[in-house]
Amino acid sequence: MAQKPEPVKVLYCPTCSLPAEYCEFGPDFEKCKPWLIKNAPELYPDLLKEANEKEAERVSEQLQAVGISSSGADGAASVQSGETSSSKQEEVKRLPGGKIKKKVRQEVVIEKVVRNKRKSITIIKGLELFGIKLSDASKKLGKKFATGASVVKGPTEKEQIDVQGDIAYDIVEFITETWPDVPETAIYFIEDGKKVPAA
Repeated sequence: MAQKPEPVKVLYCPTCSLPAEYCEFGPDFEKCKPWLIKNAPELYPDLLKEANEKEAERVSEQLQAVGISSSGADGAASVQSGETSSSKQEEVKRLPGGKIKKKVRQEVVIEKVVRNKRKSITIIKGLELFGIKLSDASKKLGKKFATGASVVKGPTEKEQIDVQGDIAYDIVEFITETWPDVPETAIYFIEDGKKVPAA
């Protein structure tokens, strides 16, 4: 008579609730990694190597920050270089995959585009960086200048406000009065392909 087969014991990840061998296909593999390294290192040997490399990098960075050297002057210099590298790390944000995301400068860019040799459109970019809702801003601009104003996606997939007519130089005063959070020094014009400060 044949023996009854034993049930297979499956190890489930508490983070994503998938079996451990399927965590990499789950919703958030990054959150599962610490648990996998601790409880299932045989399934993901690359994670163990990666964790060891990160630990080694962290220790070497700490040593560099402390500034271990033979003389006192060199130590002070290495501490200063450690401080500058940490300030650079604050400016640059790393995305998954090692891509770097730079901080976006808060500035409003105004550009006049002429079409059909007589009709012009004034394009306003960057108001959303100051916490201004673009739909409300387009309504206010349309009322103030008695023209059409709409929120559209620009060529870089970022939203911008298109206002019909040439109101480029009147608009600076309106923006600074309506939204005091926007300083005049942060407003720029695009003239002949160059960015020119409005102030």
